[in-house]
This record gives sequence, C-alpha cells and structure tokens, in this order.
Amino acid sequence: MIDTAFHQELRQSVRSICKKYPDAYWRELDERRAYPEDFVNELSQTGFLGALIPEEYGGSGLSVTEASIIMEEINRSGGNAGACHAQMYTMGTLLRHGSDEQKRKYLPKIADGSLRLQAFGVTEPNTGSDTTQLKTMAVRKGDKYIVNGQKVFISRTEYSDLMILLVRTTPLDQVKKRTEGLSVLLVDLREAVGNGITIRPIRTMMNHATTELFIENLEVSVENLIGEEGKGFSYILDGMNVERILIASECLGDGYWFVDRATQYANQRVVFNRPIGQNQGIQFPIAQSYIHLEAANLMRFRAAELFDAGLPCGKEANMAKLLAADASWEAANATIQTHGGFGFAEEYDIERKFRETRLYQVAPISTNLILSYVAEHVLGLPRSY
Repeated sequence: MIDTAFHQELRQSVRSICKKYPDAYWRELDERRAYPEDFVNELSQTGFLGALIPEEYGGSGLSVTEASIIMEEINRSGGNAGACHAQMYTMGTLLRHGSDEQKRKYLPKIADGSLRLQAFGVTEPNTGSDTTQLKTMAVRKGDKYIVNGQKVFISRTEYSDLMILLVRTTPLDQVKKRTEGLSVLLVDLREAVGNGITIRPIRTMMNHATTELFIENLEVSVENLIGEEGKGFSYILDGMNVERILIASECLGDGYWFVDRATQYANQRVVFNRPIGQNQGIQFPIAQSYIHLEAANLMRFRAAELFDAGLPCGKEANMAKLLAADASWEAANATIQTHGGFGFAEEYDIERKFRETRLYQVAPISTNLILSYVAEHVLGLPRSY
C-alpha cells in the first residue's frame, strides 16, 4: 500500500506530538516504572486514542489502517504505545457487541479521554493461553453477578477506569463445547478496587504497568453484561485481529527505530580510522533486518486493508504480527551489536527498546500459537493442542 496524502498528514501529526516527549521522557518513566500520563492525555485530547470509535459516539471514525499508522509512529519516535493500543482496540468488544445504552453511556467518554478503558482481564495463572479453561466464575444472583477468581499479567488496571473481564458463567462440565459458557462483563474499577478486586503490581522487564488481580465476591450489575451470556469467547476473538494488526504496527515502529539508530551510529562511529558502517559485518545485519521489516509492513497493510473492507483477515493479521515481531527483534539484536557496549547503556535508549520489543515474541499471542494457527487453519495440518 502506498501512503495517501491523508496518511502522510496523519504521520506528521503524530510525530509532532511525539517530539514533545523525547527519549529522556520515556527513559525517566522506565526508571520509575511510571505511567505516561501526560502523553496519554494529549493523545486523547487530540482524538488519536478515539481513532476507532465512530463519529456518532464522539470518536474520529478512522479505519484500522489509519489506527495502525498512529501506533507505528509512536514507537518509531522512540515511545511506547502500550498504553495506547489498549485504549484503541479494547473498546471494540463494547462497540461491536454492547447494547445501544452501553455504547451511548461509555463510548463518548472513552473517546474524549474522560474515561479510560485500557484493562483487558482474560489471562489466568493456571490456564495461560488456554482461555477456555479459565476458572474465574460469575454466578448470577438477582440483578447482579458475584465474581470470584484470579487474573494475571493484566496491564494498566491501576490506570484504567473500566475493564473488560472474561468470566465463566456456566461451569465447563456443563457445556457441550469448551468455548461455550464464557461471558464478558464491563467492570467499573473505580468502584471495584477495594470492593472485590485487589490489585498486585508485577514488576517486569518492561514498563507495562503489569498486575495480578484477586477477585473475591465482586458484585457486577447484570446491566454490565456485554452481549449475550455464554457468548463471550466469540466476542473476545472478534477483536483479536485488530489487536494483532495494531501490535504488528508497534513492532514495525520499533524495528524502523532500531534501523535508524543503528544506521546513524554506524555512520558516525569510527574505529581503525574508518566508520564501522563501512564494514559488511555491520552493514549486512542492518540491511537484512530492514528488508524483513519492509516485507512485514506489506503484510500489516494487507491485513488492515482486508479488515477495513469487512473481509476475513485472520490469516493475514496473525502472519503480520509474527513477521513484524520477528523483524523488530532481529533489528533490535543488530542494533545492540552495532553499538557494542554502548548498546547496553541506558542513555542510548537501545536497551530500553530492546526490552520492550522482546515482549511481542510472547504477548499478546506467542509466535508458537500463530504457527499452530497457520498450520491447522491455513495448511490443514492436524490440530496440535
């Protein structure tokens, strides 16, 4: 896909905001494990985080293609779009499956930034990627659900007002298919924390505000059920393709940032009376990672194009995420190697971005699960799990 004039304008607009938040801003946040409050607020106020919310609900009404460009540019500037992609795609479950009343109540405030929906409660300690086995139970009593369970690796619950929570409303041994009996609840964290939900921060190698949730007798109004009871698994899957595309875009932004930094340093660093970029041992890894990024970029735009056209894009979205994550990690390694010892120094920001981009080999879906998906659903090989 060739960037249109609008896409170029969009890129420039995002870059102009990102220039206000240079490397030092992100480095200092990383050191304190702090949330990018000012950055998120400005992106919300300028409408970028409401990109995928329709105009009728106060959003920008942009396409997934355009949302992916926003994510790419944030990471390409040296920033961390983790707190941004969640605000973009998590509301999709509400947008596509919520009632008219729920959408009118929440989407305009999510669009203008006065409400944050950045928490997505799915993963559990003992089930991992096997979502259908999750143990968090919601039992209906009158006009409320009583929820008990535990979630882990849930990002930004401390900085979010609302959370999409996947629970089991019918025990696993009472359903015909393991994907049945799961439901989606919209939880108001402003009321729930301290009244049924306890948050425990998990310190990780990257600054993603990761937490563990302990849920004990949490009361959630039946009005906060999104869609039909028992259909929640399909609702969650419905938003996964957008997530894959946006994460791929962030990986691309990281990858291009690495290539830019490696190229600049290789041109400037002189050893043995010559720039190190003159050596093929330095040139080739940088060039190869750039080539792989360009190929992943094409797949990202192909997946986004299909989604925007309302066509199936599961294969393309998954492949885009894998290709972009691999290309970014390859570029990260080449950049560390190019910088030598300086690549490990905090002031160069390479080690920070190195840690951040490593995440996407594992989350939000591991590369192994993508390979299993392609093997089974695209190539027709036997199911492996």
